[in-house]
Amino acid sequence: MDLSSLRPAKGAVKTKKRVGRGQGTGNGTTAGKGNKGQQSRSGYKRPINEGGQIPVYRRLPKFGFTPIDRKPVTTVNLSQIARWIEIEAVGKEISILDLKNLCHASNSEYFKVLGNGEISVAITITAHAFSKSAEEKIVAAGGSVVKAERTLQEAARVKDLSVEDALLKPKAKVVKVVKPKVKKS
Repeated sequence: MDLSSLRPAKGAVKTKKRVGRGQGTGNGTTAGKGNKGQQSRSGYKRPINEGGQIPVYRRLPKFGFTPIDRKPVTTVNLSQIARWIEIEAVGKEISILDLKNLCHASNSEYFKVLGNGEISVAITITAHAFSKSAEEKIVAAGGSVVKAERTLQEAARVKDLSVEDALLKPKAKVVKVVKPKVKKS
């Protein structure tokens, strides 16, 4: 047996129905679509017909939605950080860039450190958010936490600042100034 002797199983390959090739073929003129109407036009697709029963797209409930301002958050546990320190993947200072590389995350992601696990080494870690237990465990081990304000993507867009400085700089809040209305006499 060799590659040249391989053939598809009998009945596996169905020959294509050639339509619209003259009236003598039985599928000419209207190509088996009937006369006129929406169903004979191009782009028409027959909906899923389940006979008299309620179709699946109406049987299943509608639920949930995706918030328009959803922020992609990558979570990191203290057990993961302790493992990275153990294998010397990171030093005593862990930056957002370290977290991004070790978690294989994108530049637009936020990082949250969770308190699952134990840490015995004093570290300085920069992240966007910390759970209460994670913050307590890091401080108890003699380390410190630094809260970043921007993602790497946002920090890269800030002019006149390095990415490290831009990460920590708070975002400016836009305040709408309302002009007092002057009554016309």
